Amino acid sequence: MAYREVIRYLDSFANYEKNLNYSYKKTLNLARIRDFLASIGNPQASLRVIHVAGTKGKGSTCAFSAYILREAGFRVGLYTSPHLRDFRERIRILRPFVSGRKIAAGGFEGMISRQALSSLVKELKPAIEKYNRNSKYGPLSFFEIYTAIAFLYFKRMNVDFAVLETGLGGRLDATNTADSLACAITPVSYEHVQKLGKTLTKIAGEKAGIIKEKGAIVISARQDKEARKVIHDRCRRFQARLYEVGRQIRYFKLKRGLAIKGLRKVYKNLRLRLLGEHQMANAALAVGLVESLSSRGFNIGSRPIRQGLYDTVWPARCEVIAKNPLIVLDGAQNLASAAALKSAVKNNFKYSKLILVLGISDDKDIPGICGELNPLADKIILTRAATSRAAQPKRLSGYFNRKTYLTRSVKEAKLLAASMAQKEDLILVTGSLFVAGEYRND
Repeated sequence: MAYREVIRYLDSFANYEKNLNYSYKKTLNLARIRDFLASIGNPQASLRVIHVAGTKGKGSTCAFSAYILREAGFRVGLYTSPHLRDFRERIRILRPFVSGRKIAAGGFEGMISRQALSSLVKELKPAIEKYNRNSKYGPLSFFEIYTAIAFLYFKRMNVDFAVLETGLGGRLDATNTADSLACAITPVSYEHVQKLGKTLTKIAGEKAGIIKEKGAIVISARQDKEARKVIHDRCRRFQARLYEVGRQIRYFKLKRGLAIKGLRKVYKNLRLRLLGEHQMANAALAVGLVESLSSRGFNIGSRPIRQGLYDTVWPARCEVIAKNPLIVLDGAQNLASAAALKSAVKNNFKYSKLILVLGISDDKDIPGICGELNPLADKIILTRAATSRAAQPKRLSGYFNRKTYLTRSVKEAKLLAASMAQKEDLILVTGSLFVAGEYRND
């Protein structure tokens, strides 16, 4: 099966990352993906899983955890979403470092190869089509099929750990078919309110749905009062051991770098390549997560934690892709992420004027994101990614009480920003990973 055929085949399935017109509770059904996984031998059952849910910082927390475990000598499967350019980015294997190995350009080390993906799709295609013909739960979605591919690939490649990021929510997410050694909940805030619920309590309930095994190990970021209560109640229900950043786990910003008080040790003079205090919080969460594995028989030393944190790269998260002028990409797509980005930009960059290139998906908190980023910008260029989820630039302009520039595509916005910017300026591209990805790869 040629790779182009594979792309067309996978694109033929319902993709709820691009299409918002569906009922969350009626459409997402773990019975369907469980049924299909059983038909291909339940590959997820053989994996040692670390599972991460939350609103912001999921991908970064997964990346920190995976790089630490790789540095400790383990082969680590990493499954994240969405992708920036190539959906192979979602399925990666980080192998213990070998001197002289070439690292893939763009920060996506260990992506599944075209050959491996094509082979797996060719193998699974008869099972997928048979299942869809006979399923009483409806046809499989793109995300469900891709999650099944990841599970099977990780099993075949004999990974020591599989680090999984939830796609949407947690309770009904396809990744939640796997049992976990440990799980983490990153900060929970308002997102996907039409799907997950309009209160923080309901949203947190969906995220905390990944806590499902008796005696589970749970590491939680700092949470608002409502979300914290939901997580505590869920942990009590499953007799889970809960550790929290800000309580048992702490981090301290230093003049250069940071220190983290983990569950077992204090780690001083740590350095991160990822910018912003929010990444320090994500790093602390990841340290607690890998340290908690000691109760499962895996003791991670200080050196892998120190080196793994420093080695972690995560594209389009306050990522500098050019200088003179500075161009910074960030996928901030909710109010909390926009606030974290604003702080990171103020504390890490010097510039004359800031040109904001902004595109937001229709289902996000558009007034909140615009209001948060407005004070940063000297000039504002509004755009839209090439997806049906994208909000129209004219709609975004209504949330700014000053002149904005409207563009029909990210490519047009990129050209306009380049024409406006002087060498000492900063171009900040944000509002959506779709926008950041198009800008980065155009």
